[in-house]
Amino acid sequence: MSQYILTGYVENALAGAEYDKLEDGSFSGRIPSCKGVIAFGKTLRDCENELRSTLEDWLLVGLKLGHPITVISGYNLNKEPTYEAMASL
Repeated sequence: MSQYILTGYVENALAGAEYDKLEDGSFSGRIPSCKGVIAFGKTLRDCENELRSTLEDWLLVGLKLGHPITVISGYNLNKEPTYEAMASL
């Protein structure tokens, strides 16, 4: 697991991405476990970058609006944060 929860989440979600080459030579990409996360690009690299951006936007909007976020590879962004007293640190 990554030290940074959002980075770990994004990296693991992107690891499950699926890409297709379209008839016009461009690419589409989607993350099946994250409903609605889809992107397009002229090259595979463009598509990968656009998919990362779309996923990040999807996460931020979902968290802000309180939507349930898909748990991926043990990364559960739906949990309420826990705080420790400063004295215990």
